[in-house]
Amino acid sequence: MPGPLPNPDEAFAPFAARMAAAGVPDVAVRAFAAAYAALREGATGTLPSDQALPLDALPSSEDLGQYAETGIRALDRTVVIKLNGGLGTSMGMRGPKSLVPVRDALSFLDLTVRQVLHLRGQQDARLPLVLMNSFATRGATLAALAAYPELSAQDVPLEFVQHQVPKVDAATLLPAEWPDDPQKTWCPPGHGDLFAALLSSGLLPALLTAGYRFAFVSNIDNLGAVLDASLLGWLATERIPFAMEVADRTAADRKGGHLARRPDGGLVLRELAQCPPEELEAFQDVLRYRYFNTNSLWFDLMRLDAILAAHGGVLPLPLIRNCKPIDPTQPGSPPVFQLETAMGSAIAVIPGARAVRVPRTRFAPVKRTDDLLVLRSDAYEVDPSWQVVPARSLVAEGRPVPRVVLDERYFGALAAMEARFPHGVPSLIACRSLVVRGDVRFGRDVVVRGDVVLDAGEGELGIPDGAVLEG
Repeated sequence: MPGPLPNPDEAFAPFAARMAAAGVPDVAVRAFAAAYAALREGATGTLPSDQALPLDALPSSEDLGQYAETGIRALDRTVVIKLNGGLGTSMGMRGPKSLVPVRDALSFLDLTVRQVLHLRGQQDARLPLVLMNSFATRGATLAALAAYPELSAQDVPLEFVQHQVPKVDAATLLPAEWPDDPQKTWCPPGHGDLFAALLSSGLLPALLTAGYRFAFVSNIDNLGAVLDASLLGWLATERIPFAMEVADRTAADRKGGHLARRPDGGLVLRELAQCPPEELEAFQDVLRYRYFNTNSLWFDLMRLDAILAAHGGVLPLPLIRNCKPIDPTQPGSPPVFQLETAMGSAIAVIPGARAVRVPRTRFAPVKRTDDLLVLRSDAYEVDPSWQVVPARSLVAEGRPVPRVVLDERYFGALAAMEARFPHGVPSLIACRSLVVRGDVRFGRDVVVRGDVVLDAGEGELGIPDGAVLEG
């Protein structure tokens, strides 16, 4: 990395000019300036293990039932915020991931809206739904929401837009250039931008003026993340400014971030990109670091407003420096730094922040087509409140939902996966695991039981209609 330029203001000037020309709000410019200054000073965003110690037991959401009644009373002062900036590129998509059909032609967005409308009607609460869109997802998402005119009656805006920031040329630390597609010189600054975007959009003051006090924030593709009255009541009763839902790490979570304890006793979130390379083995030890962040957060809007005011509108969140090709579709294109922050890292900078252990059922994200296949199967069902939950027979028998691994070469893209299941998803309710290798195409009414491995080798394997796959 080149040494620092003589004048920091001079170094940042081309970024400031580019952002001003694009109409980026001042609070976002200042947040990016802080991240860029840290980068120029040599910060890599790494967090060594002596600053991220193992964490002992945490309070469990399953022990908070006594707060449920308080939570129900607080619903009228609560807003549900869903992060909706993703395009589903990991599944070969170009449109908003939230519009992918999940169950019975209902998308993530449809299910989210129906959950909120159900709660509103059941509890006679205002309970607005607000989406944090990106510039890439905004238009298509708002068009889809036209199917729900009842949402327009809420007293706060339906959405706000995440900021964009310039990519940094990894060789020069100057603004990245890519004449073939100038839009690729911009990137979102991570979901840590939530706080600055709430402020710059005017949504935070609007919520406070309208009498809202609490917020529940989660990813729109996590169908397990639904508003829980016990957790809301716990937040309100104990006057907690910020709380993070965490779940037990398993072998499948080894590469994900984890929660840890600072030497002073506070909490800190450490992502994989923040782990020094020589400490990777310890980072991936799920018995040493027991909890991962589900990216579902709760916070007190009034306390957040005061904390932001104390920091000039910019929370001092740790830098995450991601090095990527400027054009993700061209791995050989010039490397750039994307300067990001994670919203969960606010747990380290908000005094009194807490973490709560939740069951794995509250974490059901869809990152790959494997996840989507299981959600579309009979291993899940939609309950009367529009929540997608494991099938009742699985719960009654204490069995987990099946583990599915599809060959990414043939099933990684959503369109390719759907082409290999032209008649719908097989029955998976009696399945423990399904591993598919190679080009396998499924017929109608296929049933999978127990542990099944299908291997097409170098050719193509067709599973006939009505086949029962077992063992």
